[in-house]
Amino acid sequence: MSSTVSAQNPVLRVAKLSYRYPSGQLALKDISFDVQPGDRVGLVGPNGAGKTTLLLHLNGLLPGADAGVEENASAVEVCGLPATQAHLREIRKQVGFLFQDPDDQLFCPTVREDVAFGPLNLGLSKEEVLRRVEEQLAAVGLSEIESRNTLQLSYGERKRVCLAGVLACDPQVLALDEPTSNLDPRARRGFMNLLEQFPAAQIIASHDLELILDLCSRVLVLDQGRLQADGAPEVIFANQRLMELHGLEVPLSIRYGQR
Repeated sequence: MSSTVSAQNPVLRVAKLSYRYPSGQLALKDISFDVQPGDRVGLVGPNGAGKTTLLLHLNGLLPGADAGVEENASAVEVCGLPATQAHLREIRKQVGFLFQDPDDQLFCPTVREDVAFGPLNLGLSKEEVLRRVEEQLAAVGLSEIESRNTLQLSYGERKRVCLAGVLACDPQVLALDEPTSNLDPRARRGFMNLLEQFPAAQIIASHDLELILDLCSRVLVLDQGRLQADGAPEVIFANQRLMELHGLEVPLSIRYGQR
């Protein structure tokens, strides 16, 4: 990992972020939170709450984000840099984004080329790119299929290829949108193990509340574009009134006293 961020400074800072889509829909309103190096933070809420919109702001992936930020053009900072046009190249080195659908992220002919794409665009040497590709394919258990076409892979394998490509860029922050959606139980557990082992800060948007309980020490509840709660998952998820108010259900492990 790079040492760009000290332990005393947040790796990610969001301060009064508001965003309105060109259609006029207000998607985010006055969102503020910090994430420290190494933190894993869950992001939960009903469909349409603004979770993906928030994640897309973290490395400038949302088209027209500068125009849509209503109150503060530098409402998002990554490693101390405001997420404005002038800093987007550097910020995209520091924030790795994992899309919900792997087919939105894979476009190279082979697994190896897909994982190498990000490191190559960082301007790394051929030797370093090859080292990272081999290391991350081994980490996700896909070394033996590096020459295969991604279209020939299962959904879970494509998810792991995407993760390998993101990790090969050695980001300071992982932004993950529903990372275990549509995975069978074995693939889900394997994916969770990979996330547990990666030391970078992570912000994980998911409807899988048990995953958030297992991985995260903090959770943000987003609804109607506003931050409704921020705290320990065990405390937030045990608040039945809060959960019902924001279209969520108390996880079974908490409901039946298994935590």
